[in-house]
Amino acid sequence: MQYVLALLAFIAGSGVAFAVLRAWDNSKVNGTKNQIAEMLKEAEENSERIKQSKISETREEVNRLRQEAQKDIKERRLEIQRTERKLEQKEESLDKKLDRVTHKEDELKSRHEELEKRHSDLEAMIGQQESKLQEIAAMSREQAQEILISRVEADAKHFLGLRLKELEEQFQREAERKSRDIVIGAMQRCAVESAGESSISVVPLPSEEMKGRIIGREGRNIRTFESLTGVDLIIDDTPEAVTLSSFDPIRREIARRAMERLVVDGRIHPARIEELIEKAARDIDDEMISEGENVILELGIKNMNNELVRTIGQLKFRFSYGQNVLAHSVEVAQIAGIIAAELGLDEEIARRGGLLHDIGKAIDRQTEGPHAAIGADLARRLGERPEIVSCIECHHDNLEVSSVYEVIVAVADAISAVRPGARRESIDAYIKRLEKLEAIAQEFDGVTKAYAMQAGREIRVILNADTTDDGTVYKMAFDIARKIESELKYPGQIKVSVSRETKAAEFAK
Repeated sequence: MQYVLALLAFIAGSGVAFAVLRAWDNSKVNGTKNQIAEMLKEAEENSERIKQSKISETREEVNRLRQEAQKDIKERRLEIQRTERKLEQKEESLDKKLDRVTHKEDELKSRHEELEKRHSDLEAMIGQQESKLQEIAAMSREQAQEILISRVEADAKHFLGLRLKELEEQFQREAERKSRDIVIGAMQRCAVESAGESSISVVPLPSEEMKGRIIGREGRNIRTFESLTGVDLIIDDTPEAVTLSSFDPIRREIARRAMERLVVDGRIHPARIEELIEKAARDIDDEMISEGENVILELGIKNMNNELVRTIGQLKFRFSYGQNVLAHSVEVAQIAGIIAAELGLDEEIARRGGLLHDIGKAIDRQTEGPHAAIGADLARRLGERPEIVSCIECHHDNLEVSSVYEVIVAVADAISAVRPGARRESIDAYIKRLEKLEAIAQEFDGVTKAYAMQAGREIRVILNADTTDDGTVYKMAFDIARKIESELKYPGQIKVSVSRETKAAEFAK
């Protein structure tokens, strides 16, 4: 309709223009044509604007109708989805109900079968009871009592045995846990560093010229020094140093101190050497007494003989397997005191026995015999109590145990000796011990291979599967462990692992 109106307007305009053209004379034809052209252009622009406006309105209407249609479709889809979910839920509910019904049917069926079985069992029991009643009716009162008493005794023994076994297992678990806690607690609360063992001492010199002065004219200074100290004085190619060698650590320490003082003093002649050696010996003696008194005070031990105090201080200069004996003795005393406290025993007795257990090592190079026996004789002679003497004498399990303190000291000694880094042994002794360990295991029949593992803490034994059976494995482990205990000396414990296996190999071609 709008287009028609625009066309009519255009036609009317053209008519008007034509009339105007006819009215005007020929002189104004050109001006009129221009006006008509402008009017035509304006009419076209108006018609174009009207056209674009109508097109835009039409598009907006189409978009609105499309959006309404999409919204309606979306709502219908949501409604369909809700309906589908409701149907699925109803279907699941019906399936669950069907499963419950099926389960109840199965349960009722099993109960019915169980009831039938019980019914048959009851009928059989009734038959047995009737037969037993017939037997009992034929018995006398005494016979019935004997049967009843025997059955009660058998039941009582059975339940008593089970209870005793349960109590024994419970006690063993508790005892093992408690002992482990005590030992671990003692180890954690007391651990000292170890020192290196050495049979030589090196004394530095200010210059190479000092070596000639130490030797002296025709060697008189070195001869005097060696004769007074009992130590070998080695003067070799080591630059600006001399070496002192002796198996006795106290004599070596006296010689070291005397030599250091001679080097500092510079006056090296026999009389001065003798004077400084005597002074160093007095200093060492005073130091041993002072060290012993400090240890006694630290551990809270009272009323100890002065000679024992001095001997304890002497242990400062004694080493065993790279472990300082005095530090080891103090550690054993502390661990023994901790264990005794956990067990509710006398801590001072345990600490005293632990401190003196290796006292024999201070004088074992002056007396023949094992250090345990030497130390026990010394403690007995100097007035120590019998329980302390027995701790010293029995700490290596060489005698029968007579008191709990002996066990505590032995355990504390083992803990101090086997902790990592406490002791060391020479490479030759270490290799010989491993070879001996493997040789002991290979002596048994049926053993094919034996390997010492974890620095000698474990021996792994492999049996021949053709000549042995599974029962042999346990007995073999027991026999090897007992043989190791009887023939080999070692710190701590050695685990024996015995295995028997059959291997087969084949190739797929």
